[in-house]
Amino acid sequence: MHIIDAHQHFWRLADRTGHWPPPALAEIHRDFGPEDLLPLLERCRVAGTVLVQSLPTVADTEQLLRIADRHDFVRGVVGWVDMKAPDAPAQIARLARHPRLKGLRPMLQDLGDDRWIAAPSLDAAVGAMLEHGLCFDALVLPRHLRALLEFAQRHPALPIVIDHAAKPVIPRGELTAWRHDLGALAALTQVHCKLSGLLTEAGPFPHELRLQPWMEVVYGLFGPQRLIWGSDWPVLRLAGSYEGWLAMAIRFCEAQPGADSGTLDAVFGGNARRVYRLG
Repeated sequence: MHIIDAHQHFWRLADRTGHWPPPALAEIHRDFGPEDLLPLLERCRVAGTVLVQSLPTVADTEQLLRIADRHDFVRGVVGWVDMKAPDAPAQIARLARHPRLKGLRPMLQDLGDDRWIAAPSLDAAVGAMLEHGLCFDALVLPRHLRALLEFAQRHPALPIVIDHAAKPVIPRGELTAWRHDLGALAALTQVHCKLSGLLTEAGPFPHELRLQPWMEVVYGLFGPQRLIWGSDWPVLRLAGSYEGWLAMAIRFCEAQPGADSGTLDAVFGGNARRVYRLG
């Protein structure tokens, strides 16, 4: 397989005063850069990545684009713009001049208004995204899914990727409502979903059997043509290893009815290359 990791982060603690992760998360409370990830990519034969923002600043996005300039394995960047700002279209146009900018991601999970995404005041920014061929990464929790559905219905031409399957509440078994609301989004063909982040969401027992029902829901709703694998590294370090999560996801997809080499090629690379226009 020509594997693409469609969701990974880099950060410097000096840039993150007052932001996550806190010192209590010792496993990830340090700087992470290309030199930390590259050995894992080589060991797992991952050909490239999509580097995703983790701070709500344009400066962070510009830093990620500079990293992409220096490291060819970063095939694309998902950045951040204040999509409700009056100058959002101009900011998007400026950032999109960089060929590695592939999408934008407002940090919806951290906003006080669960319906922020449903507002018409986003229309101008979405228009600029469409003009420049960008996709929308949705960092949401289950409670945001209905508002995200309104947003997706309002902008049917906008490719949308739901990060981490909307972070279901696995430890409490809150599957039914999450499946229903995620299913409404899956009915829209422009919506894709990342097979990522679930190991971290599993709580104190992040093992394969516990994740199976949740992964089956995501696979059943989106199928192999709209499911996109990502590591969510280095956050993944809180629950497991890079190699372990990749192997678990491959085993899961191989075991699905009708799965073949085309299934793996799509989930572990082809869909990311198509949606993010990685070339």
